[in-house]
Amino acid sequence: MSHITEELNSQPDCWTRAAAEAARQAHALPAPGERVAIVGCGTSYFMAQAAAVLRESAGHGETDAFAASEFPHGRSYDRVLALTRSGTTTEVLDLLGELTGRIRTVAITADPGTPVTGAADDLVVLDFADERSVVQTRFATSALTLLRAHLGLHTDAAAADARTALSTPLPPGLTECTQFTFLGRGWTVVLHGSSGVPDEGLVAAVGGGIAEVNVGTALTMAMTASVRRFLADHPEAVDSRTYLGAGRAAMAREVARIIGVLAGGTTRV
Repeated sequence: MSHITEELNSQPDCWTRAAAEAARQAHALPAPGERVAIVGCGTSYFMAQAAAVLRESAGHGETDAFAASEFPHGRSYDRVLALTRSGTTTEVLDLLGELTGRIRTVAITADPGTPVTGAADDLVVLDFADERSVVQTRFATSALTLLRAHLGLHTDAAAADARTALSTPLPPGLTECTQFTFLGRGWTVVLHGSSGVPDEGLVAAVGGGIAEVNVGTALTMAMTASVRRFLADHPEAVDSRTYLGAGRAAMAREVARIIGVLAGGTTRV
C-alpha cells in the first residue's frame, strides 16, 4: 500500500483522535471573544481560511487568516495560531519570532522535535497525523477537525461519513473524466498540484471555477534548471550569489509568464 493510500484511509481515525485532543488542549486554543489570526503556508493556509470562517460564523470572535509571510503587523490580535505540519516552515518560524513577547502564539504541528517547539508560546502536537507522502492529507484535515471540535462543531458523523466514502467504489467512468466544473460560493477550490498541467489546462481550470493555482514545483524546476545551466557554462563559479541570482531571475520570469497565462489566456508575457 502506498503512503498516500494509507494516509487517506487513516483520516477517519485521525479525526477521532484530533477531536478528543481538543478538550485536552483547550487552554492553548483561542477562547471565545478573542481576536484571532490563523496563519499557515500552502495547504495549511487553506485550513486556516476554513477555520477562520467557522470560528467567526459560530460567533466566537473576529478571526482572520493569512499566509504567514503576509501577516499584517499593524493589526492587533489577542492570539495568533500557526499551522505547520513539519514545524520547519521558514515563514511561520520568522513570524512567530517577530511576535515573541507581543502577541500570544500557539502552533499546531505534527513534529515536536522541530524548531517550532521553541518558537511558539503554546504547542499542540498531532504526531499521529504526520505524513510521509508528498501530498498533504491527514494533517491538514486533522488540524481542521481539532479546531472544529474546539468550536463545538464536530460530530462523530464526520468520521463515519468518511469511512463510508473511503469504502465505497467510485462511480463508473469518474476516473476517465477530463474536466470538472465547480459551482458554489463561500468556499474556494484550489489546484494544489499544477506541475505537468499544460498552459491550456491551467486556463481551462480557472475558467471552470478554480480560484487558486499552486505553482511551487514549477518555480523550483525553473530555478534548478537555471542554476544547472549557469554552473555548466561557468564551471569556475564558486560564489553562490552568482548562480542563485540566475536562479531567482529564472523563477521571476516563470512567475510573470504564468500570471500572463492565467490573466490573459496566453503564453506571451
